[in-house]
This record gives sequence, structure tokens and C-alpha cells, in this order.
Amino acid sequence: MQNNNGNGKSLESWIWEAACSIRGAKDAPKYKDYILPLIFTKRLCDVFDDELDRIASEVGSRRKAFQLVMADHKLVRFYLPLIPDDPAQPVWSVIRKLSDKIGERVTTSMRAIARENPLLQGIIDRVDFNATTHGQRDLDDDRLSNLIEAISTKRLGLDDVEADIIGKSYEYLIRKFAEGGGQSAGEFYTPPEVGTIISRVLQPEPGMEIYDPTCGSGGLLVKCEIAMEESAKGRMRTIAPLKLFGQEYIPETWAMANMNMIIHDMEGQIEIGDTFKNPKFRNSQGGLRTFDRAVANPMWNQDWFTETDYDNDEFDRFPPGAGFPGKSSADWGWVQHIHASLNDRGRAAVVLDTGAASRGSGNAGTNKEKSVRKWFVDNDIVESVLYLPENLFYNTTAPGIVLFLNKAKPEDRYNRVLLVNASRMFEKGDPKNFIPDEGIGRIVETLIGWKEEEKLSRIVGHAELQKNDYNISPSRYIHTGEAETYRPIAEIVAELNAIEKEAKETDKALRNILKQLGVDVLNTTT
Repeated sequence: MQNNNGNGKSLESWIWEAACSIRGAKDAPKYKDYILPLIFTKRLCDVFDDELDRIASEVGSRRKAFQLVMADHKLVRFYLPLIPDDPAQPVWSVIRKLSDKIGERVTTSMRAIARENPLLQGIIDRVDFNATTHGQRDLDDDRLSNLIEAISTKRLGLDDVEADIIGKSYEYLIRKFAEGGGQSAGEFYTPPEVGTIISRVLQPEPGMEIYDPTCGSGGLLVKCEIAMEESAKGRMRTIAPLKLFGQEYIPETWAMANMNMIIHDMEGQIEIGDTFKNPKFRNSQGGLRTFDRAVANPMWNQDWFTETDYDNDEFDRFPPGAGFPGKSSADWGWVQHIHASLNDRGRAAVVLDTGAASRGSGNAGTNKEKSVRKWFVDNDIVESVLYLPENLFYNTTAPGIVLFLNKAKPEDRYNRVLLVNASRMFEKGDPKNFIPDEGIGRIVETLIGWKEEEKLSRIVGHAELQKNDYNISPSRYIHTGEAETYRPIAEIVAELNAIEKEAKETDKALRNILKQLGVDVLNTTT
């Protein structure tokens, strides 16, 4: 079969054009739950064809190859029960030639594939291509036919595109969906340059176990495998792949993560469920399983966990002195979960709202979030903090930070933290800014080498952090330019919102106390 795919960039363009064939670029993100499984299935079909051709070259014909594979499914990685009338025709032609009841029959085909392959159950068979809302098809047969035809124009087999190329193209498609996905995009996608920085700094080694408790579409786990393989060039045949583990709460995103793993030709265990209340990875005694590395970009400032959720925890994730970080933000709750999920030599990188590095510092009295931050600093678990540029993420213009944890810091790093302010290391993009390759390399080199550089990085001792009331924001210690002597507006606004929310809760509690004392709250003056 002829290879007409061109380079990776043209493949990316083709994938996006296929996505836009439904209703154009503006509406394409609405249909990602239809588009991704179809492209994924096209890849499965074309690889299945390649495996059939390999067997046919040994037994004499594709008809015999089909018969052998039907008798022994273990001859191929994924057995597809799609049999063309002419065995010489591509397997995908079974779907391409559908002319009536297309949505119903595509759904039937997907479910048949899932039945034959337990690994794909719940991944490609969860979408109903025939679904209706108030009697109207969500995706009518004409548009579905257009999408199938657009996908059919290129082959995605083993000889056409390697796993890393189609994986990158698939990631490109997820990113394009994120660009048009508004606030929801951050639930499943981390900017690739952030993932690249994290994976290179953590330096995963062959055979390590890597964990992401909020894995979204699986991008951070994939980046870790890629970083490990890149560092092992020249000895790839002798190394063991990473063991990848993730948990995701949203079913559609869980399916996306599994497809992303398979299409990158990586094997990972992705569980579904609420990690905070029901972590799925347990050890033989029922406690938390621990890992060599952990990566995460949890949703920032989640406010639906209560103090009771922390107090009732059965996994020793929230130690005395840390614990409940306050109702308005679970950022440091996630950090505690990740810390508890590391083995004795474990390291982690967590993407957080910038306010997580400074909220509560400098305020009179105690602050729950600051208390947790203090616990991590005093226990010498924080290795470095990276301050990112603004407008990288798809659900916010806020810059964000990456918190790097190390449960076995080298002795020469004891009682010190490396702070890196990369706020100006970006280029303008549409619709989002991005960190160029040169910037990525410079940031990674600085973090790995623990290098100090004027207007970029500083090594700060615990005594200075304590003096600044456990504010660990790099922007507090490193000014990137003469005019830039104040913290970014986005960080200040986020902190003011948190303070205002906390003040309202305090005011409400005070009014309840006064009411119990018989004081007329409405007539009191300040």
C-alpha cells in the first residue's frame, strides 16, 4: 500500500482538516469525542492490515492470514472483527463503504472491536455515533460520512507513520481542541513545553514507575517516556520502558488518555475515579502505592473538599502540622497526596496556581495554606520552584508555577531551595504564548544544574524563606527587569480573591457567634 503521508507536519494538518470537516474549526472541539476514537480506530485498522500482510507473506494470501488470525487472536496485538468482502481490501474499507445507518453501524463496529479486545473496553465503545438530543442527531450521517472520508485519505500503518509521529500529531489535535475548548481545556491538557520541562528535569530512568493522579489526556506521562527514550539513545534495545500509572476522574478524558497511550505505542495503566477521595493505586496492605516519580497538573484552587475529607483520610496523606490547607484551595492537598505517593527516593513535579507559593505569607495570624507550605519547607522536601510565563495555559491567563519535590535531596542542597523566574522567557502565540526550544533548554539546564543566574535564578536558604514568612514564589526573590519590581497583576488578583473569600467565611462565622450572644448584627457598626 502506497505511502502518501508526507512528513509529520502534513499529518498534523490532515488530522485537523479531518476534524474541521464536520462543521469547521470553530465547532471542531465540540466533536472531539467522535473524532478521536475514529482516528484511533483508523490507526488500529491500518496496523492490523500491516500485520495481516506480514502473515500473508509467510502463508501465501491475505485470505489465509485472515483465517489464521480469526483462529488465534494472539497473532496480532489488537484483533479487529472487520472482514471486507474481498480480503485484499483494507480493513478500514468496512467502515468507509457504509452508505446507510452509518452512525448506528459505526457504533456497532466500535463495540465489536472492544468486545474482542478487553484493553479497549470503555475506550472506543463509549461513544454512540447515533446519539440524538430532543430527536435530533448530534452528528448526522452526512457529516459523519464526510469525517470518515476525510480520515480515509491517509494511511496510518506501521510503514507510513511511526508511533512517535502519529503520537505527536494526536497530541497536536488534542492541543487544537484545547485552544477552542475554553475553560474546560485545562481539565485534560497541559502545554507541551511545560510537560517537556517537567519530564527532562525529573530524569526518569529505564524501568521506573511514574504516576499522575490527575492525568487528563495522559500528556505528562507520555512526555516522561519520551524524555527517558531520548536520554537513552544508542542503547534503546537494552533498556526497559517506563511503567506508567494514571488516574482520571472524567470518563471521556480517561478514554482519551488510554487512546493517547496506545497511539504512542506505550503501555500504561489508567484508572478511572476521584483520586482525592478514592485513590485506585494501593499496595498489598491497602495503603497508597508509592512510585519513583510523580507528575501532576491538578485543577487549580478546587474548593469542594472539606476539612472532614482530610480528617477522615485513611491513607496517612495529611500529616500533623500540615493537613487541611483551607476550603478555598486544595492545591496543597494535592501536593500532600503526591508526596505520600512517592517512595523513599521519589521525586515529583506539580503544576500549581502561583498563589499556592505565597498565599497567607505576610498576613497577621495563622493561615492554613501557609502552614502546609511551612511543613514542606521545614521538612526539606521542596527542591525548586519554577515561575512560568503568563498565558500558557488554556483555561487561564495566570502564569502558574511548577513545584519540584525530592524526598532524597543531595546533601549539598539541604536547607536550600532553587527559585527560577522564567516569566519573561516566552514568545507570543495565537491564541496562547509558548516557551521556545531555546528557553526550554535553558530552564531545564538551570533546574538540573542548580545554577544561579542574574534575573533568572537564585538559591535561597531556609532562613531567608522563614524571614519572608514562607513565601516561596520566585517572583518575590528574583526581579527580571528594572521596571519589573512588582508581582504580576494576575498573581495579585488571584491572591486578593482568595483573601476576600477567606474574609467572607470569617465574617460569616463572627456574625453567627454574635447572633448566639444575642447581639443584633444588623445594628452593629464598625
